Amino acid sequence: MTKFIYMVDRILAAVCIALMIALVSCVVWQVFSRYVLGAPSTSTDEMARFLFIWVGLLGAAFTLGKKKHLAMDFMLIVLEGRKKALLQIVITLIGLFFSIVIMVFGGGSLVLKTLSVGQISPVLGLQMGWVYAAIPISGSFMILYLLRDLIVPSQE
Repeated sequence: MTKFIYMVDRILAAVCIALMIALVSCVVWQVFSRYVLGAPSTSTDEMARFLFIWVGLLGAAFTLGKKKHLAMDFMLIVLEGRKKALLQIVITLIGLFFSIVIMVFGGGSLVLKTLSVGQISPVLGLQMGWVYAAIPISGSFMILYLLRDLIVPSQE
C-alpha cells in the first residue's frame, strides 16, 4: 500500500503543479493583456477561475494525504495513549463520512445533474459538469488517504 500511496502522491503533486503553472500563466496573461495591451482577455479570466477550483480541491486532497492540512489539533496535543489513538480514529471517520457523503456522493450528483442539463460556461463553452468534477475526484483521493490512515495509523 505504501508504494501505491507514493505513486498517487507523485501523480497528484504533478497534476497540482501543472494546474498551478497554467493558473499563473492565465493570470499573468490577463494582467498583461489588461494593462499593457488595453484589451483584457476574457477567456483567461474564466479559465483561471476554473483552474483555481481544481488546484484548491486537488491541493486539499494532497495536503490531507501529507498530513499538512489545516487542523485544530489542540485535543490531540493534550491527549496521550489510547485516548489519543481513539480520538484520531474518530476524526478520521468524520473526515471519511464527509468525503463520501458530501464530496463523492453530493459532488457526483452535482456533476451528473449539471452534465444532464447541459450547462455551458459562457466564454470557454465548457460543460460545467467537468469543472465541478473536481469535487468528487478530490473526495475520492481524500477517501483513499483517510482509509490509509485507518489501516496504517500514524506513529506520532
